Amino acid sequence: MADRHTPISQDAAPDAAAPDPWTDLRAHTAARLALGRSGSALPTRALLEFGVAHAQARDTVHVQLDADVLAHTLQAQGCDTLQVASAAADRATYLLRPDLGRHLGAADAERLRAENVGSSHPTGPDGCDLLLVAADGLSSAAVAHHAAPLVQAIRAQAPGGWRIGPVVIATEARVALGDEVGALLGARLVAVLIGERPGLSAPDSLGIYLTWHPRVGRHDAQRNCISNVRPEGLPVQAAAARLWWLCQEARRLGLTGIGLKDRSDAAVVTGAAGAQPLPRRPQQGSESGDR
Repeated sequence: MADRHTPISQDAAPDAAAPDPWTDLRAHTAARLALGRSGSALPTRALLEFGVAHAQARDTVHVQLDADVLAHTLQAQGCDTLQVASAAADRATYLLRPDLGRHLGAADAERLRAENVGSSHPTGPDGCDLLLVAADGLSSAAVAHHAAPLVQAIRAQAPGGWRIGPVVIATEARVALGDEVGALLGARLVAVLIGERPGLSAPDSLGIYLTWHPRVGRHDAQRNCISNVRPEGLPVQAAAARLWWLCQEARRLGLTGIGLKDRSDAAVVTGAAGAQPLPRRPQQGSESGDR
């Protein structure tokens, strides 16, 4: 019997991570596939990368949005902004009580009523055609990184005759908060630009939820969603073009949701500056929705 202290020969050492025959597929997706094997387990590199991605996804959920920085960036682009918060007092409450994230705090609700009546903003008593709400959701990083470029693209591609309201920056917010905000500001359509639930390959994915005639009590079947807005997914220019296609169809049909099918893949938004055919939808890298 060999002495237990005898070094293991190189020939007896386990093989390095065995290559995976699906490796070529990794060029087409950020999904975790073709990771290889080391014996019956994942290679060390793949295991460590998974741990890092999981930690990033967990951290993203807890990081708060710096609304002042976002407001400054949007104002530099020429946007009017309003800042509001949901009825969730802090991030911990927001995560434990999703229902509170769907409603405005009492003080902000009253302030928006006053904004709509007196109105130094483009809403006023007659409202606006499209209201944009930038909401932190479950990934403030998505909003911090992508909301301003997306708003800029939306405004640049706006068809003639559409009135866009101020950008409302909402913290501790769920998708349905946009219904109350839109109703108070008299919007015909509200688009909530919200951080999606982080995925292991996409901690900064942004979603857009479009609702016709927003009011408290709207449900998810009455919305259209554009998901995975980020450089590695759907670029902001393409997302803006798709949003305007949906907006025009929503106005034509008088609805959003299951009654409005997104057939924008080969469409051109009528009247939009620099309009071009929309690309095919990319594969999603996050779990859409925060509800």
